[in-house]
Amino acid sequence: MPLTRGRIGGYDSERLAFGFTMMNGDQEVECQISDAAMDELAGTRGTASMARQAQFVALRDAIEQIASDIYDSGPMVRGVTVRIFTKHISRERS
Repeated sequence: MPLTRGRIGGYDSERLAFGFTMMNGDQEVECQISDAAMDELAGTRGTASMARQAQFVALRDAIEQIASDIYDSGPMVRGVTVRIFTKHISRERS
């Protein structure tokens, strides 16, 4: 079952990732996309951390689709964060 849109979290400067949530029915699923993965998806490099939210909003549909595909592709343990890395973008784009 595909995940549905949740809320925008924000930028995590320690993990160099942008956080957001998606919904599996009434269960909230934590998700993150790495800086490198978001830049790969955008076709750019080195986006400033203060521009990450705007970049996420511009790419939100694609990012959420990738997160949903990752979630659906394997057994997920309740409470585990879905993390998107560049390897997931390369697979999506090919």
